[in-house]
Amino acid sequence: MKKILTFCFLLLAFNVNAMEKETTFKKELFNKAQSEGKVVVVSSWIKYCPSCASQMKVLEKAKNDFDNIEYFAFDVTNREISDMFNVQYQTTLLIFKNNKEVYRSIGEIKKEAIYKALKSSI
Repeated sequence: MKKILTFCFLLLAFNVNAMEKETTFKKELFNKAQSEGKVVVVSSWIKYCPSCASQMKVLEKAKNDFDNIEYFAFDVTNREISDMFNVQYQTTLLIFKNNKEVYRSIGEIKKEAIYKALKSSI
């Protein structure tokens, strides 16, 4: 019985994280943000990925802490977007400045590291 309850709890916990994620990436908005000179952050996620949810929480906080940055997220199983950025893994974080990729990480969820990358891109 204990195992069943533990399994149900874990399933619910992963499901809650999955519901928080949505694809916000649109190519025309990405291009517009870049043409306006904004720093652009793109992150990838996949359903039932706890590290993706952790990274997204840091990025949500960063939205309040940094100005002139545009944030986009996408499901890594979306091949069109994944191929556009050559992203093969969830929790990939990309930062663009002046129409160039200036930062890429895979699996980074530490606030300090993500904020350092954002600060160095501004």
